[in-house]
Amino acid sequence: MTRIVSFLFACVVALAACTPTSTPTYGSDGRPLPTVYKIGRNSEKLQFRMLDSVNALRQAQGLQPVQLNAQLNAAAATHSKDMARQNRPWHFGSDGSSPIDRARRVGYFGTFLGEAISETYETETETLAAWMQEPGPRSVIMDPKATQMGFAWHQEGGGKIWWTLEMGTGG
Repeated sequence: MTRIVSFLFACVVALAACTPTSTPTYGSDGRPLPTVYKIGRNSEKLQFRMLDSVNALRQAQGLQPVQLNAQLNAAAATHSKDMARQNRPWHFGSDGSSPIDRARRVGYFGTFLGEAISETYETETETLAAWMQEPGPRSVIMDPKATQMGFAWHQEGGGKIWWTLEMGTGG
């Protein structure tokens, strides 16, 4: 009998650990506030998860896979930080630079095809899903000429993430 009671007690404790301990916080509009996705220790594999996700989408459409490109990654990182400094998601740098200008500055001499950007608290896969719902970013990601991709982010202390994805062809 003691074993059964001990077993049941252990089950109750285990189930209690599975129950969420916090209630969602609501904004002034009555909708739940987004939960903060902290990149932190996930950063080392994040670019590869995005690359795999993009390539899975491209493969489903019969398109060739893309590879990460160090120069496009650098251009994306520069722009993510710059958007955070400007506090607005847009394709032009604080110095007036275009996506093509930034790619050239870091030594990318392939054909630059396009850029997708986002300001969000969402994960990289949620951001990719949102991009795929919009015609502009979707056409960049699914460009049949693309062979290379750059992807980077900047996360502010409060959790907001500035995502940038670049696509190009080898050169």
